[in-house]
Amino acid sequence: MSDNPLSPETLCAQALGWIEPTTKAIVQPVHMSTTYLRDEDNEYRSGRSYAREDNPTWDQAEELLTRLEGGAATLLFSAGMAAATAPFLALRPGDHIVAPKVMYWGLRKWLIGPASEWGLKADFVEMDNLDAVRAAMRPGRTKLIWAETPANPMWQVFDLAALAEIAHGAGARLAVDSTCATPILTQPVALGADLVMHAATKYLNGHSDVLAGSLTTARHDEFWQRICGVRTSCGGVLGSFEAWLLLRGMRTLPLRVRQACANALHLAERLEGHPRVEQVLYPGLASHPQHDLARRQMRNGFGGMLSIRVKGGEAAAIRCAAQVKLWKRATSLGGVESLIEHRASIEGAGTPVPGDLLRLSAGIEDAGELFADLSQALGA
Repeated sequence: MSDNPLSPETLCAQALGWIEPTTKAIVQPVHMSTTYLRDEDNEYRSGRSYAREDNPTWDQAEELLTRLEGGAATLLFSAGMAAATAPFLALRPGDHIVAPKVMYWGLRKWLIGPASEWGLKADFVEMDNLDAVRAAMRPGRTKLIWAETPANPMWQVFDLAALAEIAHGAGARLAVDSTCATPILTQPVALGADLVMHAATKYLNGHSDVLAGSLTTARHDEFWQRICGVRTSCGGVLGSFEAWLLLRGMRTLPLRVRQACANALHLAERLEGHPRVEQVLYPGLASHPQHDLARRQMRNGFGGMLSIRVKGGEAAAIRCAAQVKLWKRATSLGGVESLIEHRASIEGAGTPVPGDLLRLSAGIEDAGELFADLSQALGA
C-alpha cells in the first residue's frame, strides 16, 4: 500500500481500519465501564482511570474526525452546545469575542445571556464584511473569532482564510462551526482555523438518533488543554453507546453528504424559478452573493441545506410548511430524511431571520419527489 493519504471515503468506510485486538472483530465493542482497575502500587499504567476523563469507545471516532479534519486532536462532547461552549468557557472573564450576526440561535442566545453574565464580551458583525470584522477587533482583548459557514439559516459563506489572518494578526484564534459543511466539503484547519466544531447530532451521525458534539484542534497547546479541562470538569461527555452509534453513522458520511448536496442543488435550481418563491438562499446557485467564494472554499458540493423565502410573507410560509407530505416539520438537520422548518417561529423574539423564510434540510430521498411535494405545498 502506498504512503499517499487515504481518501475520506476509505477512511470513513473502514473507520480507519481498526481491528479489536482480542477477538479480531472489525467493529469495535462498546465499553460501558465507568471505572478502571489500579495497579498494585496504586498507579494507572493502562492510561485510563475514570470514564468522565477517558473512554475507549471515544477513541476511534475522535481519531477518525482528527484525520478527516487534518487536525491534531479531537474531543467528543455530549451535545453540539457542549462542544460549542467549551472554547468560550476556556477563555477568561473580560475576554472579547467576535461572532456573526446570523448564526445558530442557541449559541447566539448563550453568548448574549450566560456568557455575558460570566464576563465575556461579544460583538456580532456581518462576517461577510471583512472590514466590519477588523473594526470589531479590540487589540489585546479579542481572543476568539467564531465563524459559522455556511451560516444557519441564511447560508452566507465566510472567507475562513481571511478571518484566520485577521484573528492571528490580533493575537486571537479562529474557531469554525463547520456542522453544515462537514469535513467532506470544507477543512477549516487547512484554511487557517485553530478549532473546528461540529454538532455531531447532524451530518456526522446522520440518522437523527444521537445527540453529540465534537471539537478538533489544529495543534496541541495550552488553550487546548484548557478545553480538555472544561470537558472533564463540566462533565459534558458522550455516553459509550452514543459514541458507538456516532462512529457507525460516520462510516457512510461521504455518501450521505454527496447525495444531500445533489438533492439540495436540484431543489435550489428548480425552486429559484418557482412562482411562489421570492428568493432561494443556497451557496451553489450563481445568484448567491458568495458563490465564487464557496466554489474556492468548498469541494464536492455546496451542502445539503438551503432556505426559501415564500411570497406572501410569514403566513404563506407557515401555510406551506403545514401542507407538505414527504417533508417532515421538525427541528434539526443533516439526517437521511428531509426536514422543513419555519425558523422565525422557533427562534422567537429578537431573531434576525425573516418571517417568510423556511429552512430546508435535504435528505437522501428522490429529489424529484421532494420537489413535487414542496411545489404542491407552495401552491396550497
